Amino acid sequence: MRWLVAAIAALLVAAPAVAQAPAPRWPVQEADFEIAKFRFHDGSTLPSVRIHYRTLGKPHRDASGTIDNAVMVLHGTGGTGAQFLQPQFADRLYGPGQPLDITRYWIILPDNLGHGGSSKPSDGLRMRFPAYDYDDMVAAQHRLLTEGLGIRRMRLIMGTSMGCMHGFVWGIAYPDFARALMPLACEPIEIAGLNRMWRQLLIDGIKADPAWTNGDYKVQPAQGLRTAASMLFVAGAAPLYLQQQFPTRGASAAYVRERAERSIAGLDANDLIYQVDASRSYNPWPRLEAITAPTMWINSADDFINPRGLDVPERALKRMPNARFRMIPESAETRGHGTHTWAVFWEQDLRDLLARTEK
Repeated sequence: MRWLVAAIAALLVAAPAVAQAPAPRWPVQEADFEIAKFRFHDGSTLPSVRIHYRTLGKPHRDASGTIDNAVMVLHGTGGTGAQFLQPQFADRLYGPGQPLDITRYWIILPDNLGHGGSSKPSDGLRMRFPAYDYDDMVAAQHRLLTEGLGIRRMRLIMGTSMGCMHGFVWGIAYPDFARALMPLACEPIEIAGLNRMWRQLLIDGIKADPAWTNGDYKVQPAQGLRTAASMLFVAGAAPLYLQQQFPTRGASAAYVRERAERSIAGLDANDLIYQVDASRSYNPWPRLEAITAPTMWINSADDFINPRGLDVPERALKRMPNARFRMIPESAETRGHGTHTWAVFWEQDLRDLLARTEK
């Protein structure tokens, strides 16, 4: 599911695999930050929580010694920070003169709580792992940045899908911590309607598999994961792009079967349940006025998860005076929900945001 997850990391995905090795041209450093006695919002605790992260570039300090060039990029549901080393993202952003030129910016790519190399149910606790939500994930990010990396204020926080929603949570919980926000592919409303329905079907599909055994399975529940992979594929799909690439019945069937098999091989059922369900308490809508940081919010018209017919952006902008919104038109080149990871569609928006928040 690495491909899906890099875009339902996307929240889902039409993008290629999430965990491929980075291109040698990008000098990536990796590390872990341990948070002692981490307390979750439901009151549960763990003696230690690990947050794995990658960095590119180096921190720059201003005359007062404060780091002033830190940029955090947050992945989607089921993904990891490694997805932002893929060519469609990295090769358009990190090079000389590009928007996030790593000779100017210090790029931080965490694996969020419950994902990748960070603490998660499959480490051993399984369904006894605390039921984290987005508030817990953002709290862990904040501790990584402040306690682990010594950052007082971010130059930019951007995120895709789940990371997009984290951006709205950041804007409310820590309104002065980032000079700019760039959420890509989400809505600042409660996860309800069809968006909750497909998630619920995915979770129920895993739990209905007799092999799941309340999370204490000896082998992965294959039928439940096949249901999950199918839901993720549909949610992350790009209709025009897939029609163009696979114009015959035979080619379409072969492609989707191969993708499903590949994605299932990379999944852990309990981790996925937690990842998809973590959005259950997300609802920034009542507090949108608290978001004062300059914001560039991008959605795409062919996104199944965030459909273009919703009037949410129009209403939200009236309550966020420093926010701008753009809907990327659907085309045979856009990638549905996963358009968020293809920088070609929005890199100019990023340049503009950085320019208007330079000082």
